[in-house]
Amino acid sequence: MTPRRTILAGAAAFGATLPFGPAFSSAEAATATPRQGGVLRVSVNQAASVLNPLLTRVNPEYLVSELLYSGLTRLRLDMTAEPDLAESWTTSADLTTWTFKLRPNLVFQDGTPCTSKDVEASFQRMMDPKTGSAARTNIGPVKDVTATDATTVVFHLKGPYADLPVALAYTNAKIIPAAIAKGDMSVLSHSANGTGPFKLVSFSPERQIVVERNPHYWDPTRPHVDRVEVVVYPDPTAEASALIAGDTDLMAETQPSQFGRLKSAKGVVPLRVPSGQFLNVNMACYAKPFSDMRIRQALALTVDRKAMVGFVAEGYGTPGDDTPISPAYHFYHKMPLKQRNIPEARKLLAEAGYPNGIDLTLVASVNPSTRAQLAVAMREMAKEAGFRIKVQTMPHATYLATVWKKGHFYVGFYNMQATADAIFSLLYTSNAAWPETRWDNKQFDKLVEDARITTDEAKRAALYAQAQELMNQQVPSVIPVFFDLLAGKRSYVENYALNPRGAVFLLDKLWLGSGAPHRA
Repeated sequence: MTPRRTILAGAAAFGATLPFGPAFSSAEAATATPRQGGVLRVSVNQAASVLNPLLTRVNPEYLVSELLYSGLTRLRLDMTAEPDLAESWTTSADLTTWTFKLRPNLVFQDGTPCTSKDVEASFQRMMDPKTGSAARTNIGPVKDVTATDATTVVFHLKGPYADLPVALAYTNAKIIPAAIAKGDMSVLSHSANGTGPFKLVSFSPERQIVVERNPHYWDPTRPHVDRVEVVVYPDPTAEASALIAGDTDLMAETQPSQFGRLKSAKGVVPLRVPSGQFLNVNMACYAKPFSDMRIRQALALTVDRKAMVGFVAEGYGTPGDDTPISPAYHFYHKMPLKQRNIPEARKLLAEAGYPNGIDLTLVASVNPSTRAQLAVAMREMAKEAGFRIKVQTMPHATYLATVWKKGHFYVGFYNMQATADAIFSLLYTSNAAWPETRWDNKQFDKLVEDARITTDEAKRAALYAQAQELMNQQVPSVIPVFFDLLAGKRSYVENYALNPRGAVFLLDKLWLGSGAPHRA
């Protein structure tokens, strides 16, 4: 694995003379000649309700978006950027101006050319707060994007930013036609027109989404399969059974409770990779009682984190320490693991004005089921300190509509992001795309901002370390466990590996080997 810092250090050193050319994952390079054709059937565990790539929110939506649309870059398995629509890029010596060269003759699925004007318009729409795209705060400190000729796009940044090529691989940073980006995007709620490897055939978000090979895709050798059918299985047991029976070929994600079945099933290859995927217990820092930091700190001290890994992740994970940065991240800062301390938790609760305990309602979506498991474990662990927690579960659609970003006390679930800056900017800075806790800590904001524009590796590490320590101390969220990513595939599915990011799939690179079923 090539450390990202090596590549980025080279960019800083060589400035505008350094091009980034095509590269492929080690998994692909090591495999045999791809086999063309066939139908891949992929299972997902919830509806892919949002088709607009700028607005997708959950893994099944990210998967479908990746099939239909392209960005300037994509994320490799080692968390570095590889070219997608951009065939190369260069940077100024101070890392504030980045120039991307598009591949020649790019075409949207309807046959119209895709040029730098479409890239410019897409990023302008992403960056407009009215759009509500998470890409706005996760593509880095972009000031403006300008098309200088048909195949050249220049990014001017607000400050130095070494991670831009990686940041532009963000799930929502996809390119749409300029005519749509500048006008009414509602057409993208039921149809698609991207530059991705596949084009849309049918869209039934609660049941099945079907795509077929895009004849206009920039790489004529891919995708290798003719069609992909994304099938929705809300029940995890039924989903695992479908893979074991051969009704599906690839299970994009599985719960720990089903992973044992996959490991023992004939013809099934279980997949596992350490990640920064996590559950967080979000507390509204702007409203009572959680506006009092002592309440948040007390709750954090009731948690047995190693036990949480066993109970919630069934051993397939690592303990968390109330920051979203796991050991899988480049700028992970190791701290002494927070230990369960009931006397101290009681003391803090009493100091906050609750000597006789406190009544709370913790909301958890039923998808994934680990949310409810965490909520129940939290309820039981916190009892002894005086937290009387009622757990309320609800369907995921109801949770998204009524609780997510609105509730005062609920369980969230997030994938690993490509960089520390990305996860902080997604959830915890004052201008975060999804500011669930509204922690609004100016000191934290400054640390993240300074790290973003710092090119010195050691100084960046020190800034991110301080940011993690501040989160650990003030606890805007309790983050007790990180999950390994778990999935499964049939043995004939070749050249597929889990990406630690969790929302990157690269299905255009896999193929179906001997033994694959024939599907019309």
